[in-house]
Amino acid sequence: MCKTERSVEVDADFYCENEKCLKYFCRTCINSHRQHGRWFYKKYPYGKDKIRKWPLSKKMETSLLICIIHKGEKLTMFCPDHNHLCCSKCVELNHRRCLQVTLLPQAARGKSRDFKNLSVSTENTLSQMKQCQTYQEDRMKSLKVSYKEHERLIVDGLRVNIVSYLRECETSTVNTTHEHMQYTVIDMREKIKYLLAAFEKSTIKEKKEELNLKQAPLKVVKNSCIRLHYELFHLHVAIPKVLGKPELSFIASKKCLENIQQSDIFIKENFSNHVFTVNGKSVHNVKMPSDSDTCMIEAVCALPNGQVLVADRENKNVKLLNQQYRVVSHLDVRDKPLDMCLITPTEIAVAVHDEVQFITVSQSQLAKGRKLKLQHYCPGIAHNQGDLYICSDTALYKFTLSGKLVCRLYEDSSADFIVYKCAVSPTGDRLYITSYNKHKLLTLARDGTLLATYTDPALRYTTALHVTPAGQVLVCGYWSHTVLQVDWEGESKLANLATEEDGVRLPQSVCYSSTTSSIIVGQYRNNNILVFRVE
Repeated sequence: MCKTERSVEVDADFYCENEKCLKYFCRTCINSHRQHGRWFYKKYPYGKDKIRKWPLSKKMETSLLICIIHKGEKLTMFCPDHNHLCCSKCVELNHRRCLQVTLLPQAARGKSRDFKNLSVSTENTLSQMKQCQTYQEDRMKSLKVSYKEHERLIVDGLRVNIVSYLRECETSTVNTTHEHMQYTVIDMREKIKYLLAAFEKSTIKEKKEELNLKQAPLKVVKNSCIRLHYELFHLHVAIPKVLGKPELSFIASKKCLENIQQSDIFIKENFSNHVFTVNGKSVHNVKMPSDSDTCMIEAVCALPNGQVLVADRENKNVKLLNQQYRVVSHLDVRDKPLDMCLITPTEIAVAVHDEVQFITVSQSQLAKGRKLKLQHYCPGIAHNQGDLYICSDTALYKFTLSGKLVCRLYEDSSADFIVYKCAVSPTGDRLYITSYNKHKLLTLARDGTLLATYTDPALRYTTALHVTPAGQVLVCGYWSHTVLQVDWEGESKLANLATEEDGVRLPQSVCYSSTTSSIIVGQYRNNNILVFRVE
């Protein structure tokens, strides 16, 4: 709390560590805080970007000691049977029959916590919460864009009706005297007013209400993400500051674990397994006059600005498409491009036979960057948090971005194309592999441990694979002409998103664009890509 604004509770934005100060300040008060001269600008104070350097505030210490269920009651005990922190009311109402309820000082005594692993788990959950929030915001923006586009079409239709009516009036009044005019100026004015009034009442208002209804549940989820992230972040920041206080350290770690569990349940219910609903399709030709062969779109990569990159295997090039899916730039590569992944908003890694070619996008132009030479064939590539995951047909390897081999995560040499394409969950705790010849989707833990194997008749020759920023898993069956959505655990199908009836024929690649809320599908020896609008 800001120390200057004593009359109201104002969140602090800065903390001054100078020994003469040691105070918190809001953004307004800090403007008059100049007594430290040059140190004010060079060292002090610490803003929220350096909140880890702030000491544990009295308010945070007090909040740690307060019971979450019975506000105002202080935590005094711990129940090992339920793994719960308890106040006196908790014990009286819910833990009277528990045999091992102990006082907090006793429960905290001699307890050593693995704070390093707790910190990693917390950061993963915070990252997921932020991604969940961003995903809801993107969906809200997409709905608004759809509404605006629909409104524009309605306005265009209204304009056509008015112009048509005026032409009808003009035609009927040519060469007629004023007394015998079929349409007077007053009649025309009233007719146009009627058209505008009907348009506003029955259409615009109705569509706005529909938009608000669709956005309402997304706002609820977004606000819950913000709240959960705020609570967990402040616990995460507090834990290192209480390591020397056993009782507070015990409480903070327990509350942090509870918040992680609560957040994980929330994410699973509202984020990773949100099932897409297809509500429209368009077809776009990506063949260029200079292409010597029919296109084979082996990989698709959506950029944050709405542009899309497609890797054309047969014509040995990478093409940049604008927001209308028209080719605006292209770049020839040494050999057939087999897969792509996003490194930064403007840098892409392309798997080209036995090397990785980095490509940058600037002002709608493509340019080659550095290369990584590999010792094996590379049909699949994915990136997450500075790590590259590369398939070799029979194994999955982990590399650094500089090209250093970290480890081999998984191997199956029983046949070719067993480790074909790969993808990573947004937090990096799940790895997914398509096993082309075995018609399977494999799910691995971060260390390469096999967690799940999914088979389905709709995954006959499993090819393309993609994980959205929200953690939804999309996978394609080549010979079954199907795009599926699978749950994030990789254990069951959530939906058939598109089939041969929807125009899917031998799908080679799939990608989701959160900017346009679209699933983009590339196909075998086909000049067209399919774009499915989804909610």
